[in-house]
Amino acid sequence: MTQPTPRAGRLLVVDDDRAFRLSMAALLRAEGHDVHAVPDGSSAVSALRDADARGARFDLVLLDMRMPGIDGLGVVESLRVWGERVPILMISGVGTVDSAVRALHLGADDFLTKPVEPEVLAARVAELLERRPDIGESGANPGGIVGRAPSMAPFFAALRRVAPTDTTVLIVGETGTGKELAARAVHELSPRSRGPFVAVNCGALGEGVLESELFGHVRGAFTGALRDRAGLFEAAGGGTIFLDEVGEVSTALQQRLLRVLQEREITRVGASHTSKIDVRVVAATNRELPALVREGRFREDLLYRLAVFPLTLPPLRERRADIPLLAMHALAGLRAGAPGRDALSCSPFAMRLLREYDWPGNVRQLFSVLEASAIHADFRRIEAQHLPAEIRSAARPSMAGEHDARYRAADGDADERAAIAAALEATSGALAKTAELLGMSRTTLWRKMRSYGMS
Repeated sequence: MTQPTPRAGRLLVVDDDRAFRLSMAALLRAEGHDVHAVPDGSSAVSALRDADARGARFDLVLLDMRMPGIDGLGVVESLRVWGERVPILMISGVGTVDSAVRALHLGADDFLTKPVEPEVLAARVAELLERRPDIGESGANPGGIVGRAPSMAPFFAALRRVAPTDTTVLIVGETGTGKELAARAVHELSPRSRGPFVAVNCGALGEGVLESELFGHVRGAFTGALRDRAGLFEAAGGGTIFLDEVGEVSTALQQRLLRVLQEREITRVGASHTSKIDVRVVAATNRELPALVREGRFREDLLYRLAVFPLTLPPLRERRADIPLLAMHALAGLRAGAPGRDALSCSPFAMRLLREYDWPGNVRQLFSVLEASAIHADFRRIEAQHLPAEIRSAARPSMAGEHDARYRAADGDADERAAIAAALEATSGALAKTAELLGMSRTTLWRKMRSYGMS
């Protein structure tokens, strides 16, 4: 019986022993894998974050436990704080049960001890790669939408199902969840992708202006109509029109939209004849349209026509695991925005605070906060004190101690003291790991603890 061909993967090998690192990389390349090798933990974290920002994620990390600087356990902890779920095979020259338990507890997926037999290594790597989901399941998302949280899975599944059809789609979600990005994904995955994508914010225009923009007008239809003008429905011919904030459309204009969806034809303002159109309609709203129907502010028949296939985007507070991915995506964009920003990053503790916040403005608010925080940090490392006060003060008690009232103060010293207290709690009082988490030396940490009267 023919054995199945092992799945090749993109692997990151991390080991400070040069000879072992090179031999392991050579062995894995001989097995058909794409291998990148680095000598220490800091290089590993940088390589992983850079790969994620470029959309070329690693499929597996082979990580030495004992290294100078950031050791293997520190790398695992850093990645899990960021929300990075890449599989990790920990390799150690000291094969104790305690070491293995600690590694697996922190988030490693498997554990081997040196020396490693080539056959064992190849088999273990193949096994871990077999657990890897297909790229369509969790890697490259439609339309470049960033997200791998479980709560996004139903959305992506529904999106892939409806996009290749010509069905009208209604995207529902809170403000700032990325509804226009989702609409673009529907367009890009459809047979109309080579046609235009035309977006219009229905809530930003007055009734008369919106009617003219959507349907066009003929010369003399109103004051200032000096010539015939095609509307956005005609401009989107062969493609997709995206009606954002459709819940804000007046009841009078809703009748005209209903006719478009029923008859696939429009009448320009002031015209006496209709014109056929070939366009797919994708609409979006942050309103509860059934509630508006009950209030008499939205036509029930139009709701049925729009919501043939609804897509629901979960709010950011229901997909906290995606916050680090979104943050890395935003920071990568900010780094690319101007020279001299290569040092822009986010400390692990600041990232913890971002993950704790509920984000009423969702992804849009997260990106705005990161841009402002980057400016406060001079486009270097974003620390807790660079974040807005409402994010620092909203941290859960487990992060800073339930009775530390100063954590909720806006004063910089109180914020720093709270950050140190929370980091000490997260590392069970290990000063070396606390210093690494806070991005400072142990000497500086000790000095600050003494100044704040912390034992």
